[in-house]
Amino acid sequence: MNQNRPKLTRCPWATTELSRAYHDREWGVPVHDDRLLFEFLVLEGAQAGLSWETILKKRENYRAAFDNFDPARVARYDNRRINRLLLNPGIVRNRLKIASAVSNAKQVLNVQDEFASFNRFIWSFVEDHPKRNSWRTTKQVPSTTHESDAMSRELLRRGFRFAGSTICYAFMQAVGMVNDHLTTCFRYHELRQA
Repeated sequence: MNQNRPKLTRCPWATTELSRAYHDREWGVPVHDDRLLFEFLVLEGAQAGLSWETILKKRENYRAAFDNFDPARVARYDNRRINRLLLNPGIVRNRLKIASAVSNAKQVLNVQDEFASFNRFIWSFVEDHPKRNSWRTTKQVPSTTHESDAMSRELLRRGFRFAGSTICYAFMQAVGMVNDHLTTCFRYHELRQA
């Protein structure tokens, strides 16, 4: 073991092996893939009222249960499929959250028809460029912003569910629409240079 190797400074929430891996590789990295954007939208909705660690532990089960988050396939789920998902202990077994994933998949398809991609639509809320914040403490990081408010209003207007402003802001953080790594975090600087 190299004792001269400097210890990486991370955001304070990255405390477990799973959350550190997610923090170091994914959180805040700009995502432009419709399937992955849909995945994060579903997972952020599933997380409501729970810890993100709980969702990270269930993520692979979600991918298997929801056809790797292919919105075209999820949009076709019927009540029988939803009832089967409610029996799956590998995901959050909440009827409203599962039904919202199916409903939101249909809305993603509608957005794709209108804007050519979900990516083009969703990134328009930050004018197609990540917003780079400069927070020094977790107390400075907001739970909502004007952009997340606008996104929430538009998603809800279009029929999306589990799309309140707090969920939208967490989604924006996850998919790199904002860089909310603290300035002391090694990922803050890496993502600013990307």
